[in-house]
Amino acid sequence: MDGRPVDRAVIGAMRDAIAHRGPDGAGLFLDRSFGVGHRRLAIIDLRDVAGQPMSSPDGRWTIAYNGEIYNFRELRADFEKRGWQFRTRSDTEVLLAGIATIGVQETALRLNGMAAFAVWDRQERRLFLVRDRFGTKPLYVWRKPGVLAFASEIKAFCRHPDFSVRVNAAALREYFTFQNLFRDHTLFTGVEHVPPASILIVDRHGERIERYWDFDFSNTVDVDEAESVTALKRLMGEAVERQLVSDVPVGAYLSGGIDSGSIVALAANQIPRLQTFTAGFELSKTEGIEASFDERRAAELMAYSFKTEHYEQVINSGDLHWSLARVVWHLEDLRLGMSYPNYYIARLASKFVKVCLSGAGGDELFGGYPWRYYRVFRSLDKQHFLENYYQFWQRLTTGEERREMFGAAADDEGEMFDVFSGVFANTGNVGFDTPEQQISASLYFECRTFLTGLLTVGDRLSMANGLEERFPFLDNELVDFAMRLPIRHKLSDLEHMLQIDEDALKKKLLAQEAFSSGKSCLRQAMSQIVPAEVMERRKQGFSAPEASWYRGENAQFVREMLEPRKLACTEFINPKFIVRTVNEHLSGKFNHRLLIWSLLCFEQWCRTFLGLQEAAA
Repeated sequence: MDGRPVDRAVIGAMRDAIAHRGPDGAGLFLDRSFGVGHRRLAIIDLRDVAGQPMSSPDGRWTIAYNGEIYNFRELRADFEKRGWQFRTRSDTEVLLAGIATIGVQETALRLNGMAAFAVWDRQERRLFLVRDRFGTKPLYVWRKPGVLAFASEIKAFCRHPDFSVRVNAAALREYFTFQNLFRDHTLFTGVEHVPPASILIVDRHGERIERYWDFDFSNTVDVDEAESVTALKRLMGEAVERQLVSDVPVGAYLSGGIDSGSIVALAANQIPRLQTFTAGFELSKTEGIEASFDERRAAELMAYSFKTEHYEQVINSGDLHWSLARVVWHLEDLRLGMSYPNYYIARLASKFVKVCLSGAGGDELFGGYPWRYYRVFRSLDKQHFLENYYQFWQRLTTGEERREMFGAAADDEGEMFDVFSGVFANTGNVGFDTPEQQISASLYFECRTFLTGLLTVGDRLSMANGLEERFPFLDNELVDFAMRLPIRHKLSDLEHMLQIDEDALKKKLLAQEAFSSGKSCLRQAMSQIVPAEVMERRKQGFSAPEASWYRGENAQFVREMLEPRKLACTEFINPKFIVRTVNEHLSGKFNHRLLIWSLLCFEQWCRTFLGLQEAAA
């Protein structure tokens, strides 16, 4: 910040570029060289007095905030005792009171909820950019000499006259390795995100970043299994009850799995005629394992059991063509696999409610992917663990394939391995010596990377529809419990696996269905309230049957979208690699469904953000 006054029109334009995130109100605050705009999605205290940006009575502190604080009533009572006189019933003012009375970092530590917020200290001319523990809400920064801009979405920067879109080649290689980004950068050169559980402080002395929390699976407590089950059932109920706080209607996503099923079962006890939402798929022309991807029957069973007001949407192959431009425009920060079904189910839910509970986080915290952990839980040491797991997490391409994609200069195997191992670089509490430690290391990695990607996708595609997603599994007390829970209470066949011969173990890894033991404690805790048919279902992710659709009804769309003569991404990716990938998939030689999705997304990203095609609304 160089001291020059900010331009009101620029701040207003940046704010309104993300109006979909807050259709209920708009605010603006300017203080010479600092300015911030806010779009409001009104959830708690719907009155205008609770609008933002919000300033303290003495004018020193101003906050702009996105999220929900579920323990705001308890915090409010504490701050009232400390002398704060509240003017609103909002959780925004609770944040403001905490910052003024106990400081920014202590307030961040005490929050149980999801939050990204900017705090301006007018007295010290200091800016704090804060992100919640898990990175549930996004917060991006862009810098140029003398300027630092921040926003919930990158498209806001596109309204700044000095911002131009350029592709970050390092992030592109990382994305096409892991189908995710593990570092703080993005595909947009110069744009980074504030890391989860971190505070970026900007003042006359420069910038510094402070991390105030991290996942820690090392301090397990050797408790009786029955006690763990009882405690988890209580904590689950309390987490769901906390996250039902709202002055607007709350609903829930409902798949056919234990995570969303548990949340719906508990929420339905609190909300009569809870509204629930499921997306299914038209599967008449699918084959293989994808023929079982539709979870509507199990969801309908749950809806019947708990008397919810249930709504469904059937997604067919043509919905990809219609939605791709919209999904990429809203997603911007490309992550993970086929996400357009998330857009559709959020759009459905937004027609009935403004808040929707999601089951994200249950797998990462309670061991829902045992076939992943058993690949590396007998590693010889840390290096061996990293090498084994790195091979697994190259979801899209190998080093050799990336050299074909990006040219001989992209000899990045060492770089990508360093990116992968860097996830563990700043923590001293991850062990690699025993099978239990190695599984805990796997959980740590997935919470720091895969879960972050899920939350990014969830935020973007729900807020695109003016819908707030909440995640009961990411309740502070529930997360603390999950981290202390011994591995044997998460994976019921761990003892059996420890006794299997090494060669037999390798053979078993070929069959994912051999490992259905994940989330053992959670299954027992919920067994009395979730129907047995749901509890016994084989784990299944929420994904469209794209392998079949790309070869069948969407084959023409894929070919047209990735036709070499029409490609917008040829400056960055070798079109011969794209043609070979498409042909190998359509012929049935390989299943490239994940890679084709990412190629489609990046091609659309180039058309949209490099100015070659008008952005979708």
